[in-house]
Amino acid sequence: MNYLTLENVTKSYGPKVLFQNISLFINKGDRIALVAKNGTGKTTLMRVLAGTEGSEGEQSKIIISKEIRTGFLMQEPDLNDDLTAIEAVFDSQNPQLQAIKNYEKALLDNDADEIQNTLEVLDELQAWDFEAKIHDIFSKLKVDTFLNQTVKTLSGGQRKRLALAKMLIDDHDFLILDEPTNHLDLDMIEWLEGYLTQTTLTIFMVSHDRYFLDAVCNTIIELDGGKFYRYKGNYAAFLEQKALREQVEAATLGKDKKLYLKELDWMRRQPQARTTKAQSRIDDFHEIKDRISGKAATESMQIDIKTTWLGSKIVEMHNVSKGFAGKKLIENFTYKFRKGERVGIVGENGAGKSTFLNLITGVLNPDGGKVVIGETIAFGHYNQSGMVMKEDKRAIEVITDIAEFIPLAKGQKITASGLLEKFLFTREQQQVYVSQLSGGEKRRLYLLTVIMKNPNFLILDEPTNDLDIVTLNVLEDFLENQYNGCLIIVTHDRYFMDKLVEHLFIFEGNGQIRDHNGNYTEYREMKKLELREQRKQANNQPVVATPSVNLASNRKMNDFERKEFKRLEKEIAQLEERKTEIETQFSSGSSMTNKDIEKLSSELQGVHKSLEIKELRWLELSEFA
Repeated sequence: MNYLTLENVTKSYGPKVLFQNISLFINKGDRIALVAKNGTGKTTLMRVLAGTEGSEGEQSKIIISKEIRTGFLMQEPDLNDDLTAIEAVFDSQNPQLQAIKNYEKALLDNDADEIQNTLEVLDELQAWDFEAKIHDIFSKLKVDTFLNQTVKTLSGGQRKRLALAKMLIDDHDFLILDEPTNHLDLDMIEWLEGYLTQTTLTIFMVSHDRYFLDAVCNTIIELDGGKFYRYKGNYAAFLEQKALREQVEAATLGKDKKLYLKELDWMRRQPQARTTKAQSRIDDFHEIKDRISGKAATESMQIDIKTTWLGSKIVEMHNVSKGFAGKKLIENFTYKFRKGERVGIVGENGAGKSTFLNLITGVLNPDGGKVVIGETIAFGHYNQSGMVMKEDKRAIEVITDIAEFIPLAKGQKITASGLLEKFLFTREQQQVYVSQLSGGEKRRLYLLTVIMKNPNFLILDEPTNDLDIVTLNVLEDFLENQYNGCLIIVTHDRYFMDKLVEHLFIFEGNGQIRDHNGNYTEYREMKKLELREQRKQANNQPVVATPSVNLASNRKMNDFERKEFKRLEKEIAQLEERKTEIETQFSSGSSMTNKDIEKLSSELQGVHKSLEIKELRWLELSEFA
């Protein structure tokens, strides 16, 4: 069944054409990600699909099936500012959602007759599992912490999480998602990844989270030079197929260039008078010229900026403590940074990560202990609040205000304009005002202003938000192969962190920071093993021992949670049984076709993800058993 049809759609802003006569067909079961550089029209295309922006051209056609329920998650969610968060969620025509809303109201009003009536409706609609689903989504996205606040008082991140929760609860068939993982912490991202992979939803998304794309998508569409290129498979498969396409195009481009030079020589030698035969050759010449201009070689952002010399003393933290409003964020933390060290910082939002960075850079003073900064340290701090650039400045002016020339390695130097080109800003884009840049282009420009100051201690606080995958790949290459100073990274991009860090500072709450030797994926695998061990121990405990957990909490399970808890135990047992069956098939040595192996491997991956999600939820509920 066709869910979305896009034909001959064109969009431009003044002389800049974002895309021209593009066509796209999305069918039931497709899980498609759109990949492109910043400023090439990803978000504009999403707005066109959502109907908030029109397309150009008399022949353009955009059709979304009316037989399905379609949910949109945009960068700026469309929510009623006057409603509370919980009212915004229930602002829906979904009959199950309306039944739950009426039931909750009856409970609040303590109306016995209405409670009985709504219970009958809930039974009739089989909405009990739906109620459990709502509470689970609220909990995982931490929406339950602000349900009674009005929408207009919420932060940008809270609004995005509320819009995501509302969309998931509203039971859609087709989701159109613009950067769904932005404003989510790592636990939320992993939960959402697992949730989407276990549904039959059809999805079209824009995301820079490469692990997320790998897990969720079965097709990648690249928007390059105003055209679509479709690749079957996840992000890893896309990289392989794209490399092959570029090899073929490079070979074709080489042939076209040789032919162009030959025809250019012919053009220059021709007299003014033209025969019909000559005119045909002239037309061919212009066609070759257009092909060459439309096939620019793949751009690379090679950055050889010189790093300031780093002395033996870096940054030392001695019994450092810090808190706000009675909340401990950091307590008695001691650490000495070493030359070239690469640290990732992990923790929930509000756990103290930004406070930690501000202590290191001297923006904040500790409540106790001391921070000693070496004399040769030159900090470069990329953070959300620091991205303040004058909107009426051109991109080139933002850089020349810092320096006209920038020193490179080996005693060389580069002009501000040349450096901008290395950062994928063409000469034309350099003349664009900051106010006209896309969000990702602004971040790329800001990142350049930080790096060009030659820091030897680089702190990147959420550097990947709104950056396109092309820029991320090149930034990773620079940090991995060219930058030799100290590096601290705070990011929700697991791929970025895995590639660059050697160990983690894990903010565990109540002021405690754990130093884990290894990358993020290794840390998560360790946590899974710990979780399974906890569940095993909980299952082996005698019944009389379980009340010790309950005594520590005033909260008890409600009816819905008790049903969910029992259901989870059965489902976990079934999944464990199926996992054993598949693993036995693989180890039995029986002959299987490649198709069978691929199918079983995919199923086993799904079983592992399901187990992880259900075990986490089981553990949460067991605290209130």
